[in-house]
Amino acid sequence: MATLSSEKEQLFRDLYDNKVPKRVPISANFSIEFAIQYMGKDLGELQWNTTLLEEAFEKVGQDFFTDINPCGISLRNPLHYKLLGARNFVMSSNGFMQHPEVHGLEAEEYDAFIASPYNCILEKILPRIYTELNTSPAQKSIVFAKAFKAYYDELSVDRARMQRINKKFGYSSLGGIDVLTEAPFDFIADQLRGFKGIIRDLRMYPDKLLAAVEAVTPLMIRQGIPPKSPSKYLNTFIPLHMAPYIRPQDFEKFYWPTLKKLVEELAAMGYPCMLFLEHDWMRYVDYLCDLPENTRMRFEYGDPQLVKEKLGRKHIITGFYPITLLKTGTKQQCIDKAKELIDLLAPGGKYMFGFDKGIITADSVNTENLQAVLQYVAENAHY
Repeated sequence: MATLSSEKEQLFRDLYDNKVPKRVPISANFSIEFAIQYMGKDLGELQWNTTLLEEAFEKVGQDFFTDINPCGISLRNPLHYKLLGARNFVMSSNGFMQHPEVHGLEAEEYDAFIASPYNCILEKILPRIYTELNTSPAQKSIVFAKAFKAYYDELSVDRARMQRINKKFGYSSLGGIDVLTEAPFDFIADQLRGFKGIIRDLRMYPDKLLAAVEAVTPLMIRQGIPPKSPSKYLNTFIPLHMAPYIRPQDFEKFYWPTLKKLVEELAAMGYPCMLFLEHDWMRYVDYLCDLPENTRMRFEYGDPQLVKEKLGRKHIITGFYPITLLKTGTKQQCIDKAKELIDLLAPGGKYMFGFDKGIITADSVNTENLQAVLQYVAENAHY
């Protein structure tokens, strides 16, 4: 498998080196929930007893061809959230980790946040989002220590498991996610003010909201630095949430400047970014042209031909393949869609095959169609 791993890794090295790879690299993302369901196991049980996950990941590796580990590391392990008394991530009755609409910052507290985002997060926001931190300083320290230990213990197990799976199936060590951060506006929306709150703030507190977005930007930059030496082969992942839901004039004023600064500063330090452009970003394509060369961009919806024309010579493109087709289409229709996207996006390089979103559940796709598409790309997407 070492030879296979080297071959797959070379695909991504060529991609990031502005060379045309031997074939189109495949970057497919399956959730841990998908792997558990695909093996026919209980979601709740395996997320609490993660020693059984390796068997699920091995079954995925045996049945689906990809160039990187499709399941990776769990971002939403329930143990540390339970210890913290989390309100922002909770396990539903069917075993899925859900993100309810919560907020940790009140509108009248913007001034305190702007003055010191870090202190405000520690002193006001975290105790509201994590109920077990709403206690005395001494008890809070104990809860923090338990949660951090649980998180890093599980992360250590996850990484060791991932290395074994990578070795067994010859997955590339490049092409995945090395660290995650957020666009400053999204960070304010996701955890601090909530979707409803930030939409209201755009109208009622625009000056304070803008100052808050700018104030939190240094924290988002720091969060986006991987714990590794700078390298053009790394990826700082930034899922972009709110832009399609706000007016273009609000995007231009509140969203874009700090996102651009985040991506540019990380790139200047030697850390390229991988953007997940959620929903439809076609009205903002021209803005994306201005980001540093070889920014990785995964598109959910939109016009792939327009993206190829506008961005394909400067940036690395992926996404667009609709996972809904894997559920509703015939095997030939699914293969034809892959061929259509490859013919359009692959010429000249700077393209890796990927779906429009991660595959979350086993019943959201026809797994035979999924297998057929991945096999087709592996065998036919040669330059």
